[in-house]
Amino acid sequence: MIIEGNLSLKGDEKVAVINGRFNHIVTDRLVEGAKDSFERHGGNSANLDLILVPGAFEIPMALKKVLATKKYDGVVCVGAVIRGATPHFDYVSAEATKGIASVSLENNIPVTYGLLTTDTIEQAIERSGSKVGNKGFEAMTGLIEMMNLFQNIEK
Repeated sequence: MIIEGNLSLKGDEKVAVINGRFNHIVTDRLVEGAKDSFERHGGNSANLDLILVPGAFEIPMALKKVLATKKYDGVVCVGAVIRGATPHFDYVSAEATKGIASVSLENNIPVTYGLLTTDTIEQAIERSGSKVGNKGFEAMTGLIEMMNLFQNIEK
């Protein structure tokens, strides 16, 4: 037997998008992509909450709080960390990634990762809705599949 998820929502699923606002020119586009995917796959926009945090580093802390509420069927994390002239990029991207992974593994609710870690602003723009697609859309699509998979595993 093969157990997998599909890409359709019933319309009553409650989903949160946690957005690190830093680099908002990029992250706003990731949020729009996530919202687009949610609605295209049958989600009710009234059941989609946007939770704003200052930056990528704060996403894991907010994720832990959001998952503890048990109000959501799934959570998408989006943000953008763009390399600069200092090692700050390395610390923020590594800790945000580890934090999201760690918190998500502690819970029985699907979480997906839409955090961009790019060398340039141009790369970030390419991944937030231009020629490389929209990683927010992809993160939501992955979340929908995982929510379906979790339901199918429990059957």
